[in-house]
Amino acid sequence: MDVVERIKDTIGRDPVVLFMKGTPDFPQCGFSAQAVAALRACGTEFSAFNIFEDPELREALKGYSNWPTYPQLYVGGELVGGCDIIVEMYHSGELAKLLEEGSAA
Repeated sequence: MDVVERIKDTIGRDPVVLFMKGTPDFPQCGFSAQAVAALRACGTEFSAFNIFEDPELREALKGYSNWPTYPQLYVGGELVGGCDIIVEMYHSGELAKLLEEGSAA
């Protein structure tokens, strides 16, 4: 399976997917930690992918998503954005609504 197919498979496997540095229990950067905290505060289940475990996917995902940084949040197979967007959406209440809709899809 080529790297783009692996990306699509990972994104399509679960309704909410976070590509991050480290794991939810041990984030390896502050931005990933903030994204996990926002998702957990919303009470949603999500799958996380540690980009450090797959350098090929880490580089390819930047081109696939046209988003140069991590973390990257996908809901319902669509890119939501990175840390700043996730946190902003959390504070406005938009993230909980999106996650509720995305998890039900």
